[in-house]
Order: sequence, then C-alpha cells, then structure tokens
Amino acid sequence: MRRFLIVLVLVALAVPASARHAWRKYHWSSTGFPMNIKVGDNTTSAWSGYLTEAISDWNQSSKLNLSKVAGGTNSSCAPTAGRIEVCNGAYGQNGWLGIAQIWLTGQGSNHIAQGTAKMNDTYYAQSFYNTPGWRDLVMCQEVGHDFGLGHQDENNNNTNLGSCMDYTAYPDGGGTGGAKSNRAPNAHDYAQLDSIYDHTDPTNSWFSTYGIMTDSINRGGQTMPSFGDDYLQPWQWGTPVAWDSEGRGIRFEREISPNHGGEEHGLLVTDVFWAPFDPFARVDEPRNNRNSGK
Repeated sequence: MRRFLIVLVLVALAVPASARHAWRKYHWSSTGFPMNIKVGDNTTSAWSGYLTEAISDWNQSSKLNLSKVAGGTNSSCAPTAGRIEVCNGAYGQNGWLGIAQIWLTGQGSNHIAQGTAKMNDTYYAQSFYNTPGWRDLVMCQEVGHDFGLGHQDENNNNTNLGSCMDYTAYPDGGGTGGAKSNRAPNAHDYAQLDSIYDHTDPTNSWFSTYGIMTDSINRGGQTMPSFGDDYLQPWQWGTPVAWDSEGRGIRFEREISPNHGGEEHGLLVTDVFWAPFDPFARVDEPRNNRNSGK
C-alpha cells in the first residue's frame, strides 16, 4: 500500500497543475492553429536578441508560430493592425520596467486586434536592471501578455515559479527567489495557452501579411487607433482592475470611444511591470501610493 501511494505522488508532481492565469477571455481570433502572428521588431541592438529569444520560447506552444519582422513603428510604439509591435525607449522615471497593451475590437468583444510591448530604458540604464536576467524576464512577460496571458503570481518577494509570467525581485533565482529562474515560460504557461486557444473562430484577427490600415476595412474594422496617446502614464491607461501584493494597480482597462474617426467601440487593456526597486522614487513616498498616478 505504501509503495502504491508513493507512485501516485510522483505522477502528480510530474503533471503541471491546471493553469489559471488568463486575462479574462481575451484572445486573438483564429481559424486554425498555430497562429502565424507577426512580431514587429522596433528595438535597438541591446534588445533585439532578447526579443528573438522570447519568440523562440513562446513558439514552443503548439498554438503559436511567431515570426520576427521589421518593425512598423518606432520607440513611440504605435500599434499596427493584426500584429504585435515591440519597442524600447527611455520612457522616463515613471516606475515601470515594461508595459504590454492589447486593443479589443467591438463592444463586448474578447478578440484582440493588435498589441504592443514596451521596455523602459530609463531603468535598464541602471546597473541593477541592466542584466540578462531582467531583460529576459520582462521581454518574455510583456510579449506573453499580448496573447492574453496573465501573471502566475504577483508577489516579488516569494519563491520563483520558474516562469517569466511570475513576479520576482530575483529573475535569476537566489535571495527570496529560491532555486529557479524566471527568464522563460514554463509548462503552466503553455497549458494556459492551450486553454485560451481551445477553439477556432470564423475569422482571423491576426494578419498573415504586413497589416496595413486599409486592409482592416475588409476585416470588419478590426483596427483600434491610438488617437495620439503614447500610453506611457497611468492616467492614460483607464481604470485599474487588478493589483499586485503591494496594492499597486497592475492591469488597467480603458474604453475606446466610437466617436473617434467613426471607428468601432473597443477596449484598451494595459499590464504594467512595476520596478521592484525604483531608484528614482523618493525615500519618504508611501509604497502603496508609489507609481499609482495619484
């Protein structure tokens, strides 16, 4: 009897637990899998290799066939219909290492029309964050959000889960992070993608070729414009709908009005990766208000 119980325990440990870290039901609509999503590289040489690595890691999922292509924007990271744009720039002393944003088209729709991911070089110029571990972690996480993935955990000070979708102050492990690094996806992330993309849709919201704005007219108005906002600050992100273990808003939603240029109603969703240690923050600033936009 004891031998039988030991076998059961080993089997349970070998199988990933059920994944539970999706952004609601947000997903790219697709007529089949894997999805041939283009990822625009608007990064400098300091980041391009990390984007290549993140794409390779996420392509381990049977649902994704990402390809890195020439960027369609610049450091402003304006979105392009039907694909993901990835950028870096000195975005300022605003408290965040990276943000990911997706646009959902149509009132009540869960379909992603376009996405962006931005890395803030103002922080990566600091020696604490200018490491391969931090660059891997944040690039992998922000690109992962653009498929509808959420965080596995939102506490910087507990043991690493071995996933880039896990918050940590120690991306390479060590300290409170323990033995695992958080520089790449793990089995739970791939299981969550399987759960999000467990069905097909009548049309694709991703474009197999370069997504130009006029093409979207023939695809049901899937493009959600940026209306000139750069979306770098909390007051541009809308209402917080999720918070980390320190009470900071980490996911925001902003309704896009249908009055702008006759475009369809939609929703902008922003996820922010706050710097666990902010070298620019005031020492006397309360932690739970820092970076909140208040």
